[in-house]
Amino acid sequence: MTDPTTDAGRALKAKHRALWASGDYPAVAADLIPELGPRLVAACGVRAGQRVLDVAAGTGNAAIPAAALGAAVTAGDLTPELFDAGRALAAQRGVAVDWVEADAEALPFDDDEFDVVMSCVGAMFAPNHQATADELVRVARPGATIGMINWTPRGFIGMLFATMKPYAAPPPPGAAPPPLWGNPEHVRELFGDKVSDLQMRPETVTMDRCPSPEEFREYWKSNYGPTIAVYRNITETPEQVTALDRDFLALLREWNRSDTPGRTEYPAEYLLITATKRAAGYSARELSSGRPDTRRAMM
Repeated sequence: MTDPTTDAGRALKAKHRALWASGDYPAVAADLIPELGPRLVAACGVRAGQRVLDVAAGTGNAAIPAAALGAAVTAGDLTPELFDAGRALAAQRGVAVDWVEADAEALPFDDDEFDVVMSCVGAMFAPNHQATADELVRVARPGATIGMINWTPRGFIGMLFATMKPYAAPPPPGAAPPPLWGNPEHVRELFGDKVSDLQMRPETVTMDRCPSPEEFREYWKSNYGPTIAVYRNITETPEQVTALDRDFLALLREWNRSDTPGRTEYPAEYLLITATKRAAGYSARELSSGRPDTRRAMM
């Protein structure tokens, strides 16, 4: 895995930042997955007065609904270019969110700082999965809830990435495919014994933005950073562009579940994850109450 403190590591981070700043991710989040943020907030049991961190928050799809419940919310993302849209959305909702530039693999926060640490189809795209999982746990206090929504390998978005993979630039050494975060066994391995009460269940969100598969393909090509990056990678080879257009359209036709003319429906499966940060020496009752006896834990 590339060391983020080296020139190569910094270049990789800059590349990731540029990827997500390209296109129009605020539109993608608003058009295709607006219900995912509130779904994650509800699963995490966010309530007023809690300190909440949304990792790889983008435009605040989860951060803003958490703040609307009265939580003190920090939204961290590697791509601060997305924050202007997030601030505008938060202002429309009349809520306050603290927007902080933050790398999911090296979060700029103290140990044991937050009551809830969550990520909605965001942290899964950091290339070093183990470093990301470790950071999610590190900044959560003992007994805190850790929650994620991640696309699954077998779902529509996972298959979209599989379709683009032959045309994409090679990943950095040691990088793990993002949809692996939607594999329960992979998640168990990443969190290990650092968490308890690990709950995972597949759920589905329906994407029905465009009237035809052809228009939906163009939507992805114009708005979604990873798709834009893949097409840029093959821009000098028109035959590959033609091949990807063909493969992309075949995927969209196969996955369209609507038989109504002028309408498409794409069921996109995701894995909903919740867990509790474990701390040696704390009882389950103390952890669930949020008031661990730190004096006994130090004995």
